[in-house]
Amino acid sequence: MAEKNLLIKKYFEDNTFIDSNIRSFNEFVERGMQQIIKEMGEIKPTIIPQGMEDFKIKLDKIWIGKPQLVEADGAKRDIFPIEARLRNLTYSAPIHLEVSAHYDGVQRESFVSQVGRLPIMLKSKYCHLNGLNSEQLIEKGEDANDPGGYFILNGNERVLIMVEDLASNKLFVEENETGPVKYSAKVFSERGPYRVPHIIEQMRDGLITLSVTRFQRIPVIAIIKALGLSRDDEIVKFISEDKEYDDIFINLFNAVDLKNEEAALEFLAKKIGITQTPEIKIEKAREQLDKYLLPHLGVEPKDRIHKAYNLCKLLKRFLVISKTDLKNQDKDHYNNKRLKLSGDLLSDLFRVNLRALVNDILYNFQRLVKRGKFQTIKIIIRDKLLTSRINSAMATGTWVGGRKGVSQNIDRTNFLATVSHLNRVVSLLSSTQENFEARALHSTHWGRLDPIETPEGTPIGLRKNLTMLSQVTEKSYSEENIKKLLEAAGLK
Repeated sequence: MAEKNLLIKKYFEDNTFIDSNIRSFNEFVERGMQQIIKEMGEIKPTIIPQGMEDFKIKLDKIWIGKPQLVEADGAKRDIFPIEARLRNLTYSAPIHLEVSAHYDGVQRESFVSQVGRLPIMLKSKYCHLNGLNSEQLIEKGEDANDPGGYFILNGNERVLIMVEDLASNKLFVEENETGPVKYSAKVFSERGPYRVPHIIEQMRDGLITLSVTRFQRIPVIAIIKALGLSRDDEIVKFISEDKEYDDIFINLFNAVDLKNEEAALEFLAKKIGITQTPEIKIEKAREQLDKYLLPHLGVEPKDRIHKAYNLCKLLKRFLVISKTDLKNQDKDHYNNKRLKLSGDLLSDLFRVNLRALVNDILYNFQRLVKRGKFQTIKIIIRDKLLTSRINSAMATGTWVGGRKGVSQNIDRTNFLATVSHLNRVVSLLSSTQENFEARALHSTHWGRLDPIETPEGTPIGLRKNLTMLSQVTEKSYSEENIKKLLEAAGLK
């Protein structure tokens, strides 16, 4: 017994109950924010000052400082959480961004601007309490046993609730008892801010269709041909040459009139109601495919052929599962779920609000250019915009996409209630609907989710809690590392 206690004691010397959330926040600040800046690219205004041919604003490096307080007289000093609680202040740090302006390909001005303030998670790398021992914490007015992992907004302690969702870029197939559709499958293709649902359906006559945004129930072979894989023998080779999957030939026969890429693109344009000259039709159909079809594979013209190959692989997987492996399709298996921790939730919030800031910069710039009063881009960045929008979302819990209750006032009934609240996991499913299978205890919850702690009533099984010693692994931002691992494993 003494050995067991020693083991647990040693574990808690280096770890806390909420390590995963703190690591997620650190990862967001260190890599996630820079990744979002990279996604934004260059800002190119439509109206530019006279005498210039080309003008663009570049956003480069982004970083945050340590939590600071700006007093009424403009003096800046470090702030600790206890003062933020007592004075109803927000425990936040300034966000610094390197901005440069390029006139006709030459960099004319470059400066560092404060674009807003980010609320800081207690005990994270950027918090003043990080690395302090028990005596130092007590000296700073903190409870030495408090785990951190929450934020302080206007003096209120707010916690971001983890969200459980289906894994992106995975195929889930199911059989339909009624209606014209025999088998249907869903894939959520995720790229940065948006997640596009793709629905593959096989009708009772064997025809397989794909639905994605404006493309509704389009024969899947037509889409593959429109992506540049137009020869029937190549399509068969990339899907499967096994005789048992003869459904492919029914689909190829149905699309026999589409001899080349242009014919397939015209067919798609007609289906989504584009009625212009053939050149514009083809161009617009291509735009739609680039932007919304499997965006996680890329959104550039060069990615079309990879999308065609991947669509063939998805089709093969769809046919294999629907014919042989339908019993093993389990959405509730925890391998098919992903948890969005505080870092992921803040990424969503920061991305949307940074886009709003960029639009505001563009608007202010073009207004000054029209009046002929433009001198420098320093004066067009409003730092209050990003700050107020992030604070508002975190203080009210209303998140991007209209979701509510993402941030909540922390439960301080007792220490166990606090730890429980910091480890809460919420499913996106509606608590007013039955969803029996999603509420049931699954064998893969063992050791990951608490089997007992869930509320009674309508949210039962949809509001869960992580077990005390469970850890959530982070999403890797580096594709290079994954490529190296696969190549080392022998993938060509």
